[in-house]
Amino acid sequence: MDFFQNFFSLMLATFFGLNSRLAIMYLAITVLIVAVLWVVRGRSTSFVEYLLPKEVYLHKSNLVDIKVFFFNMVLTASGVFVALTMIPTVTATVLNWLLLLTNGITAPEDPTFGKLLAATVIMILTLDFCKYWAHRLHHETSILWPFHALHHSAEVMTPLTATRNHPVFLIVRGAIYSIVVGIVQALILFLIIGKIEVLTIGTVNAGYFIFNVLGSNLRHSHVWLSYGRVLEHVFISPAQHHIHHSIELKHYNKNYGEVFAIWDLIFGTLYVPKTYEKLSFGLSDMNGERIEQPYPNLRSALLHPFIDSWQALWAGTSRDPDVEKPQ
Repeated sequence: MDFFQNFFSLMLATFFGLNSRLAIMYLAITVLIVAVLWVVRGRSTSFVEYLLPKEVYLHKSNLVDIKVFFFNMVLTASGVFVALTMIPTVTATVLNWLLLLTNGITAPEDPTFGKLLAATVIMILTLDFCKYWAHRLHHETSILWPFHALHHSAEVMTPLTATRNHPVFLIVRGAIYSIVVGIVQALILFLIIGKIEVLTIGTVNAGYFIFNVLGSNLRHSHVWLSYGRVLEHVFISPAQHHIHHSIELKHYNKNYGEVFAIWDLIFGTLYVPKTYEKLSFGLSDMNGERIEQPYPNLRSALLHPFIDSWQALWAGTSRDPDVEKPQ
């Protein structure tokens, strides 16, 4: 009974909660953005065909997206991913350790607007920095790549493709978030905020609210939306994430960022398109040629990455990028 209650609550949170990009409100805003683009770009087809092309939404790849989505929802409702969000625990542990070292001395308890703003900016940048490196780690580590390859094997993209993630990928990413964000959050509490309680990150969620409102669902879609060359050196646009999913060699391991492009700019992985580029999504070989879909069904999507990861472990941890193109 608890499982069904958890599953129902999870579905409600996914489609009606403001912390999920699949929330009905965000999807509705996405439809409005696409409507504007449809008008501006000349109405070459009917709006329904432009918004929901059959070749995308009836594609076998999208059916796998749906199956992976529901499988991970079942795991979450079953409590398998409970340990993924250990940020409060890490925060409390580190904070207690800092208080022990300083005999309970902390910052004055006067969280002014300036301090709250500084804490919010630090938290948003920290979380985005974690997302950049967790993402890049899965691309450039041969043992982890197979678990992220499932996401990149999508041959068409819809908003649901964002959830096309292997459970192992979710666990590793969650562990990275918990450790780094938990430590930074404890330091903010200790040095800036001054209150001995776990910092609520509502303001950080507000930042992601803006991100979702401005078209985050188009990152995984058939609709190209560029912010322009100037802004795309600061923020990752949907078009830049399309580039990240492209099978072309020139797009290899580019645009790892989620919100900010500054990490890609700093670490040399930024690709800013000069104009619209016609792309193909999926996996490719060393020549940029498409690899036959390795995950045609849910069973292969869940089990095949373990085989590939074991083979990579057996062969050694350094992957030759000329053997396979992780995109």
